Amino acid sequence: MSKFVSYLRVSTDRQGRSGLGLDAQRKAVADFLNGERWRHVAEFVEIESGKRDDRPKLAEALSLCRLHNAVLVIAKLDRLSRDAHFLLGLQKAGVRFVAADMPEANEMIVGIMAVVAQAERKMISARTKAALEIARSRGAQLGNPGNLSHQDHGRERGRARRTQIAEHRALDLAPVIADARAGGATSLREIAAVLNARGIPTARGSTWSAVQVSRVLARLF
Repeated sequence: MSKFVSYLRVSTDRQGRSGLGLDAQRKAVADFLNGERWRHVAEFVEIESGKRDDRPKLAEALSLCRLHNAVLVIAKLDRLSRDAHFLLGLQKAGVRFVAADMPEANEMIVGIMAVVAQAERKMISARTKAALEIARSRGAQLGNPGNLSHQDHGRERGRARRTQIAEHRALDLAPVIADARAGGATSLREIAAVLNARGIPTARGSTWSAVQVSRVLARLF
C-alpha cells in the first residue's frame, strides 16, 4: 500500500476561511487516487501567494514525505509554483510528487530541464576542447598529474553526500522524537516503539531499534 501526503494551497485568507477552492482540490486528489490502495498520511493547507517559494506548510509536507517515503500529491501544478527552478528544488529534496491535473508533469518538466542542461554542457565541452586545441597548437603543455586523484575526490564527495542525507533525515526526525519524549518515551527502545507505531520507516525501510535511534540522536546532539 503506497502512502501519500496531500498539499492544498489557496492564495488569500478569505479563501482559506471560506474553504473556497479547497474542496475542489480535495476532490481532484481523491479522483486522481481513484480508490487505489493508498494510505493518506496527512493533509497540509497553505495560505500563500504562488509568487513566494518560502512555504512552511510545504516544508512540513516534504519532511513528512521523506519520513514515510510517501508521495506528495497536489490537485493542480500551479498549486506548487510556476517556477521551474522551484520544481527542480523539489527533486533535490528527495520527494516524489505528482499533480492530479497533469500526472506526467513531474517527468516532463525535469526532462525538459535535463535536455537544456545537457545541451549547455555539450556547448561548454565543445568550447573547452576548441580552446585546448588552440593552446596545444601554441606549444602549451596540457595535462595535470593531479587528475589521477579525481576518483578519490569522487568517493569523498559520495561519502559527504551520504552524510548530508543522513543529517537531513535526522533533522526531519527531531520533532517526532521530541514529541515522543514529551509523551513519556524516555528510553531508546521506547522512542523506537513510537516511531514504529507511527509507521515511520528507517532510511532503509525497516523497523526501528534502540541502536538506530541512538545513531539519529548522535547526529542531533
